[in-house]
Amino acid sequence: MRIYRSCVMALGLVAGAGQAATVVTAAHMIDPVKGVLVDNAMVVIGDDGRVQALAAGNSARPIIPADAKRVDLGDVTILPGLIDMHVHLTSDPTLSGYQGLEYTDNFWTVIGVPNARKTLDAGFTTVRMVGSSNYDDVALKQAIDHGYIAGPRIVPATYAIGVTGGHCDATEYPPSVKVPAPGIANSPGEFRGLVRTLRKYGAEVIKVCMTGGVLSKTDSVGAQQLSYDEIKAVVDEAHMLGMRVAVHAHGTDGINDALRAGVDTIEHASLADAESFKLAKAHGAWFDMDVYDDDYILAEGAKNGVFAESLAKEKMIGLKQRQTFRAAHAAGVKMLFGTDAGVYPHGDNAKQFAKMVEWGMTPMEAIRAATSDAAIALDRANDVGQLTPGHFGDIVAVAGDPSTDVRLLEHPAWVIKGGQVVLSPSR
Repeated sequence: MRIYRSCVMALGLVAGAGQAATVVTAAHMIDPVKGVLVDNAMVVIGDDGRVQALAAGNSARPIIPADAKRVDLGDVTILPGLIDMHVHLTSDPTLSGYQGLEYTDNFWTVIGVPNARKTLDAGFTTVRMVGSSNYDDVALKQAIDHGYIAGPRIVPATYAIGVTGGHCDATEYPPSVKVPAPGIANSPGEFRGLVRTLRKYGAEVIKVCMTGGVLSKTDSVGAQQLSYDEIKAVVDEAHMLGMRVAVHAHGTDGINDALRAGVDTIEHASLADAESFKLAKAHGAWFDMDVYDDDYILAEGAKNGVFAESLAKEKMIGLKQRQTFRAAHAAGVKMLFGTDAGVYPHGDNAKQFAKMVEWGMTPMEAIRAATSDAAIALDRANDVGQLTPGHFGDIVAVAGDPSTDVRLLEHPAWVIKGGQVVLSPSR
């Protein structure tokens, strides 16, 4: 193991592992905060993996350390490393339905390793994992942070929590089959205790299943599953402990009660209405809507073993969700980039950009949703989402201008994490 970690460190996957400062130059750069494209970009990244200096356009060039490593990316456009706010790295969409029962519990941790690499190579240097079993997301985070494997920065939720018989429970088995349910609670007090337990074992965000869902077999996709008092207990406890709350919610009533309780992000938000938009704006909440994966579920779901009941729910909800996305954006609701990767193949995350533009956003708004805005919603605005001094030196580079053709982000030429090149044209 020590030999393997030494090799990983030699490959530069551990930020700050003895490297000198790195100077990255490129023909163009997108500043998502200002919403502009500038030429002649230079980013100086220190040996701690964070940006020391930035220059673009006609601004003065910073003083370069004599021993700095120079990385000229050429005629490309760089932007901050991308952020996906809704992933499941330990899921495989080709093993849906009952197919997963053929594999041992720890199998899912193992497949998280290549999925993490695929996600990083796709230009996503930070992700929020909103639900995994066995604290797998914490394990992946630890392995990545300590240099054993390559992957994005992970904000883990550990178990997604919910009620007995709800979307986060195992409802596809008969009563004779007993399945562990460490993420299940059934009263405000139980939910408070569960939040404390998850935080104890590594959760940095709390994920709640507020309504039914598509891929759960037996529930109604829009039915509310937690009471207002229960979700309020979760929010109060999490916020007291310094954590944010992400809520899976398709149905209108569940969305609105969650917003009234003060949640931070609504995942999916398929049947949100005008009242939902008002509540989100009043409470400062974000909508995090996975508007790409409907295409994949309907095209590949049956072959992958997705339950017939789930396919029927997806046919009912998919178009409505996209229409809600357009209406929410038009109403001025704050929007994020979250894909539900794991429901579709990892590494295809950037395919959602085009769907966001198709359903109402400008390319720059979609880019901002996956960079500076996502960093704010993560409570990591001082670390990621921008290329300014103090932030991590996370960079994705593409040929052309993604602020006019957002599909260019589907094919990154370079990916840099913490000043270290992890993807280049030669790899």
